[in-house]
Amino acid sequence: MRFPQMIEPIEQIRAYLRLNERVATSGMPRPEQFAAIRSAGFEVVVNLALPTSDNAMANEGDLVTAQGMAYVHIPVNFERPAREDFQKFERVMDAFSERKVFVHCAANMRVSAFMYLYRVRKDPSCAPDARKDMQRIWEPDGAWREFIDALSPTLRAERPD
Repeated sequence: MRFPQMIEPIEQIRAYLRLNERVATSGMPRPEQFAAIRSAGFEVVVNLALPTSDNAMANEGDLVTAQGMAYVHIPVNFERPAREDFQKFERVMDAFSERKVFVHCAANMRVSAFMYLYRVRKDPSCAPDARKDMQRIWEPDGAWREFIDALSPTLRAERPD
């Protein structure tokens, strides 16, 4: 007799953050947590972590597609985020705009910055809420602050320096 496998709540994934009904973000899920992501109704997983990031899985694409979800990997160097990476991300998010998308990296820092930029570029009026969501994860500094400033004059204008 087989017993059904228990699926832990999606909220237990490292640095989990639900942005809206269609998008949630997190740090690196464990292999067994992809079932929770699918169970929560997500159809697409986007990974911004490098293959060498903490807890990265060489077979993540296989784990995701085995759950019936689409998988997109856009490796973003944490030390040097690139405009081209964000542009790829923007195209992917636009392509899946009608589907539930789960976006992760190693610690939800890359993702929170990319989601901030994506949201503000789509709707500048959401900048305060998007910034609060990003700050629930971290306050970008150094290369990330420069990267965000270069792609979003909104953040620069609203930040009290």
